[in-house]
Amino acid sequence: MTHSVDAPHETYGIEKWGKGLIVPLKNGEIGLKNPLAPDAPAISLPSILADLDERGVHVPMLVRISSYLENEIRHINTSFRDAIARAGYQGTYRGVFPIKVNQQAQVIDRIVEFGQSFDYGLEAGSKPELVIALAHKLARDALIVCNGVKDTEFVTLATLSRKLGFNTVIVLESPKEADTVIAVYRELGVEPLLGVRVKLTNQISGKWQESSGDRSTFGMNTDQLVAVLDKLRDAGLLHCLKLQHSHLGSQVPDVNDVRRAAGEACRYFTELTREGAPLTHLDLGGGLGVDYTGEKRATENSINYTVEEYASNVVETVGYAMDEAGIPHPTLVTESGRAVVATSSMLVFNVLESTLYDAPTAPETGPEDHHLLTDLAAVADYLNADRVQECWNDASFYRNELRALFRRGYIDLRQMARAERVYLHLMSRIKALVAGMEDVSDVDNQLEKAADIYHCNFSLFQSLPDVWAIDQLHPIVPLQMLDQPPDRRAVLSDITCDSDGKVSRFILADGVSPSLPVHSLPADKPYYLGVFFVGAYQETLGDLHNLFGDTNVVTLDLRADGGFDLLHEQEGDTISQVLSYVEYDPADCIAAFRKMVDGAISAGALKASDRKLIMGAYRDSINGYTYYE
Repeated sequence: MTHSVDAPHETYGIEKWGKGLIVPLKNGEIGLKNPLAPDAPAISLPSILADLDERGVHVPMLVRISSYLENEIRHINTSFRDAIARAGYQGTYRGVFPIKVNQQAQVIDRIVEFGQSFDYGLEAGSKPELVIALAHKLARDALIVCNGVKDTEFVTLATLSRKLGFNTVIVLESPKEADTVIAVYRELGVEPLLGVRVKLTNQISGKWQESSGDRSTFGMNTDQLVAVLDKLRDAGLLHCLKLQHSHLGSQVPDVNDVRRAAGEACRYFTELTREGAPLTHLDLGGGLGVDYTGEKRATENSINYTVEEYASNVVETVGYAMDEAGIPHPTLVTESGRAVVATSSMLVFNVLESTLYDAPTAPETGPEDHHLLTDLAAVADYLNADRVQECWNDASFYRNELRALFRRGYIDLRQMARAERVYLHLMSRIKALVAGMEDVSDVDNQLEKAADIYHCNFSLFQSLPDVWAIDQLHPIVPLQMLDQPPDRRAVLSDITCDSDGKVSRFILADGVSPSLPVHSLPADKPYYLGVFFVGAYQETLGDLHNLFGDTNVVTLDLRADGGFDLLHEQEGDTISQVLSYVEYDPADCIAAFRKMVDGAISAGALKASDRKLIMGAYRDSINGYTYYE
């Protein structure tokens, strides 16, 4: 439980994962730096929350930072531009953002806006996403890359969009899709812009390895690819095949996997060109990862490369392969989603209360107490640094024996409560003793399992689904008091009534921990926690567990003077809205409740004067926020 840090905030490793955007301030608060104005002072996140609270926008809240989104789009595009210049690459770069990573309108609108000068496009993996893409005025040379399973309606819309000047590429996922495209072409007489998705045999490492390799879900193997080439040639459409899509994998942790996969993709590109396909674009899909932990290593939640290194590896690998094959350098396309939006959003919530697993005082024991309770209390008499492990063992033994006696009816409720209080006080003293000791790893590990529970105002299933479903790690940090040493350790429990609704893995400076260092809750002000880098997938994958809906959402722009502008506010779901999602008509609910109230009045169980109060309470609830207010 000891951390070799010079300042309390260093416990959380903010300097490692914060990318210079999330920074500790001298007053102990978390600050947000503006990457577009490096000389501007960081602005306190708690001060932003206080300002928003005065405007009537309350936590829990998703905070989007427009400046961070713009910075990441610039970063990726300029990294490829610079890599292309250094390598003498003869092609260009055209990135696209996969809408599935974050479909929210405020996000997509700003991605399109910030991407205009880079001819940055969109990737659509479904008909609804294609509808979204076509509702935006993209730059003239920007692409819309259509992936996923496509029916006739999808193919028809994508093909006809070419008449409006969109560079909409229909990526064929199977020979059947080639048949659909050919049929639509014969009906419309409009030539499509086509791509083919090729499965690579190279498999990446990490959490998302199943998204790569020849057992991945989408794309064609070599045999299917040849069949599609023949179909297109026979239909007179081979000249429409301009793009090869070969997905490298998702959240690729090791840059050498990028090189290997890109090299294999180039082999297919070479062979397709020799088959007569006039390919001009090589789409290497997603893969550019996010360093959630700041480890800078090839692990599930980290990466061992920078954006600049990623771009250089892609450009160099493709350039060498094409030169060797005597083929012109293609336009490079990547579908980086996580790396574009993850940094730009953070979830902020308050701690409602805590369940503490220690106690500042213990009751005195007397002759009426069971002898095991007396033995438990006596552990305090010999508790010291030399015997801390012994005392831990003894305290655990006596408590377990007393619990067994309670279960069998030999001691009563009040006696058991006194025993628990004595035990918790011993835990308090052991924690204080161990805090200043070295080499007490066994006791440390046991204390980690006895961490406090901080009950927090959010739904894990709605706002952090990947934390629950796939053990995704996100940096979590107190937003205040970082100039004071944290005096407690806790796991975080959400507001749902589900035992899975908790967070019990945390990123710290010295690695991943089963508990988070926190402070004793202040009595006179809120205690806020922030979960960072949640812009990818978390905003759209959430469910309605316990009917907790979307939180309040704000989009902010950080100003060069250290202030901020509120660009957009989206109020969180009301109970009425959430009920409609699950097929309830709120008006019907009100009518049914009113009928029961009137029935109770008729039966004499309720006074007529109470009707207004009860109906008012019901209406207030149905129109209120789903979270704790």
